[in-house]
Amino acid sequence: HHVVMSKELKLGYSTGYWSAGPPKGALEGVKEAERLGFDSVWTAEAYGSDALSPLAWWGSQTEKVRLGTSIMQMNARTPTAAAMAAITMDHLSNGRFILGLGVSGPQVVEGWYGQAYGKPLARTREYVEIVRNVIRRDKPIEHHGEFYDLPYTKSDGRGLGKPLKSTVHPLRNEIPIFLGAEGPKNVALSAEICDGWLPLFFSPKEDGFYRKCLNEGFAKSGESNKADRFEVATTILIVPGDDVEKCADMVRPFLALYAGGMGARGANFHFEVFARMGYEDVAIKVQDLYLAGKKDEAAAAIPLAMVEDVALVGPPDKIKGELDRWKETCITTFLVSGPPMVLPLYADLIKG
Repeated sequence: HHVVMSKELKLGYSTGYWSAGPPKGALEGVKEAERLGFDSVWTAEAYGSDALSPLAWWGSQTEKVRLGTSIMQMNARTPTAAAMAAITMDHLSNGRFILGLGVSGPQVVEGWYGQAYGKPLARTREYVEIVRNVIRRDKPIEHHGEFYDLPYTKSDGRGLGKPLKSTVHPLRNEIPIFLGAEGPKNVALSAEICDGWLPLFFSPKEDGFYRKCLNEGFAKSGESNKADRFEVATTILIVPGDDVEKCADMVRPFLALYAGGMGARGANFHFEVFARMGYEDVAIKVQDLYLAGKKDEAAAAIPLAMVEDVALVGPPDKIKGELDRWKETCITTFLVSGPPMVLPLYADLIKG
């Protein structure tokens, strides 16, 4: 039995990654989300557009929605640079900024940023601690860890660094930090040191597993009722239409890319998520097809059940019925994406 939490589900609008250029209709989508009373608007970054500039540009056209990064890659900026951005965005938006962080994967970290992937959990812990200290602004920043050394102490430096404090006074001394995480330890870490979790490929049938991870983190956080204020904002793919299989076909290539096309064999976190859901055999097959360059066949190998575990496809009534399962989970915010004209329908399906 699930105890249905009587929480008010929030809606967020995800503008997603840019492809070859800026996404068409993104600004209209952001304005429509605000008009419909959405709680938040989000941007992303991989190795093309960055997450901050579009959020500032589009966010300047809004007054109420919170503005989040989903996610800002940690390797792209030092912790102090991330904190500077957060303080700046928070002032410009009048206290509406959410700093969503994530480690990304080894391909991007080592290929694009030219940095060692190393130990993501330990790095995240240090990173968040420094960001929080900068934003708290109660003392100059001094941190000597495994990954970050401020002021710099190694012998190849000049030894002239001194502990500094942000010249700008933060608008809020606590800016919410959300963590993009998939593995159990990372999910627990988000509950321990952050204010929210940004899952990828959340499935209602994994809710018990994730709640266990979150509860481990809450217990370590030293905050007695942290679970009450903690947010879980998950992207949800909604494809409404009469033909369930045709709708599912819109989702299959995306799942195939993540299950089989990202990361090397044995080093794909997305693969592990699907394996936990009971689709290890499918994921292996998809990976084999993907690595052989057979993308269409890889997509076709994704069964409808796997699509329906992570997405909502088919006629609106079917979607409405399936949403009940999602509403009983630890999710607090549904992040939807698409052109402006579909947002009223999504809002109606989720809120209605």
